[in-house]
Amino acid sequence: MPQRFVTSILEALGHPAVIVGRDERILLANQAARDVLGVGIEGRHHAMALRTPAVLTAIARCLATRERAEARHSVPLGTRDQVFRVSVSSVEGADVDGALCILQDITATEEASQMRRDFVANVSHELKTPLTALMGFIETLRGPARNDPAAQERFLAIMDREAGRMNRLVRDLLQLSRVEAEERIRPSDPVDLAGLIQMTLATLRPMSRAAGIDVRFDPPAERPVIQGDADQLTQVFHNLIENGIKYGAPQTVVRVVMFPLQAPSGPMVRVDVIDQGEGIPAIHLPRLTERFYRVDTHRSRERGGTGLGLAIVKHIVQRHRGRLLVDSTIGEGSTFSVLLPVGQPNPAAGGGAG
Repeated sequence: MPQRFVTSILEALGHPAVIVGRDERILLANQAARDVLGVGIEGRHHAMALRTPAVLTAIARCLATRERAEARHSVPLGTRDQVFRVSVSSVEGADVDGALCILQDITATEEASQMRRDFVANVSHELKTPLTALMGFIETLRGPARNDPAAQERFLAIMDREAGRMNRLVRDLLQLSRVEAEERIRPSDPVDLAGLIQMTLATLRPMSRAAGIDVRFDPPAERPVIQGDADQLTQVFHNLIENGIKYGAPQTVVRVVMFPLQAPSGPMVRVDVIDQGEGIPAIHLPRLTERFYRVDTHRSRERGGTGLGLAIVKHIVQRHRGRLLVDSTIGEGSTFSVLLPVGQPNPAAGGGAG
């Protein structure tokens, strides 16, 4: 098998590939392999380029027995590793004799698997905590508190709260699953965004009054029409405004501001939900939309949070081809901004605050 022919095959593979000769040196490498393992690798001992012990063992076995083998190899790439599945096979010809190593990039698959493992672990933890509490109180009610009405009333109230927490978690998990399943399908129904926000505020008014927080929204003169899913957009602004009420300081104002803007991709509408709470440290801002990420775990759980609200918001906004921005200053409050592409303007049918 002439080397020129083998070289042309390696270049056509589409994956990094090297051939290790019987002298354990790299005989041939394609450009993709040089990009990953470094230039000048040909002629060098293969252990200088492929340092993973499992890969070296696979190559040694193939050279000794001509048996096919596989191993995992990782290469540092910035703050993470690029992971490859290395398939090692024997090649034999007039000019080429050794082990062919093909590196298949499985980084995305590995990251997805890790995300699934983390997700299952987080869900298990979030469910286990209230379940443990429920089981403990059931045992107490059957034993020491069997004939204690005051204790029964107190424990039943706690059990009701923990059961509600589990119900909210299951609800949010189902909502997140539906949103992720539909994320590639852009919704197309016309939605009066100002009217939708006004209805959302009406729903949350009892909660804002109980918290001593005034929520204000003045609809713009031109009411933008969004091509979207009204139920999902209601979920977005319900979550954001509810968070503003939960984490805003008592006797303050949560403002909802809507205004048009021109983006490179076309006209958009921006909705800011501005609270006057404690603010969020800058270190937490990039991770706020991760599933189950909380700035203050205890406080979030006390206020009924599941750790999924902002993840749901992010995926809904992405489905609408929009953007979610977060800005916060310690001691002053936070602003959550939703930017959405606009269909066409709709003259206001009437004003009024939410």
